[in-house]
Amino acid sequence: MAPDFLVTIGAVFVTTALLTGSLVALFFTRLAPTRRRLEQLVSPKTAAPPPVILKTLALTDSVGPALSRLSRVLPTSVEAMTRIRRRMARAGYHNYAATVIYAAIEILMPFVLGLTVLLVMGWGRGLLLAALVAIIGYLLPGFALARLVTKRQREIRNGLPDALDLLIVCVEAGLALDLAILKVSEELALSHPALAEELQTLLNEVRAGKPRLEAFRNFAERTQVDDVRALVAMLVQTDRFGTSIAQALRIHADTARTTRRQRAEERAAKLGVKLVFPLVFCLFPAIYVVTVGPGAIRILRILIQGLGGTN
Repeated sequence: MAPDFLVTIGAVFVTTALLTGSLVALFFTRLAPTRRRLEQLVSPKTAAPPPVILKTLALTDSVGPALSRLSRVLPTSVEAMTRIRRRMARAGYHNYAATVIYAAIEILMPFVLGLTVLLVMGWGRGLLLAALVAIIGYLLPGFALARLVTKRQREIRNGLPDALDLLIVCVEAGLALDLAILKVSEELALSHPALAEELQTLLNEVRAGKPRLEAFRNFAERTQVDDVRALVAMLVQTDRFGTSIAQALRIHADTARTTRRQRAEERAAKLGVKLVFPLVFCLFPAIYVVTVGPGAIRILRILIQGLGGTN
């Protein structure tokens, strides 16, 4: 019975491993950028436009009836709504409905959390805790939005060297700068969607009649990324003095690539220091329990037996 039982356990393990590996491989294959690009090239008529372009083209102020009434009821000034909308745009949410929803959450969350604590703990014991929870509820949406903004800025910063390389190829192939930016945004829609979306927004502003230099400045102001600001400053100087844009882009691309590599090396160097706290608080206690625990239990048993013998 023992060999048959081991064979059954091994067969179940191998079958489960193969099934899990096949499902994981299928899942990641379906999400691969190369496969999605090939599907778009094979069926261009039936393939839908990239979601980044659809999201960029939907830069309208239209909101639903409920959100429209909510925006009129909210006790938020026009300056505060404008500031919130700029922060939401930096996080990638350009629709006015997202601004209204964020403002409503920022106002209602302190009251909801504070009243919940008061209802659970009572007015006497839970008043101080309710005030603390209300303050946390007021600050929490801002922290979440700041984290989204930081994440989007990091994605734009990491994708900028690749965009510059593609832009150099397109410009040297004879395309104009606007067409080159359009081609780069289409190619980066899968690998770097945040940067592609910002480039699409830049092109939409230029097509709407805004001067190109002003659209570039808005691009830098909208993203708040230092590398983008340096790129925009370089493009403005190139357009003003009439120098070769391909040569300027090549130099800036080398600088951006070096900066990205140095930033990655810096994060890798900080990894050892950041791992100290998980090791100290999570791994070392388990090691101490496994190594010192049996000896401590044995010593404790000997001491108990010794005390029992003396009595």
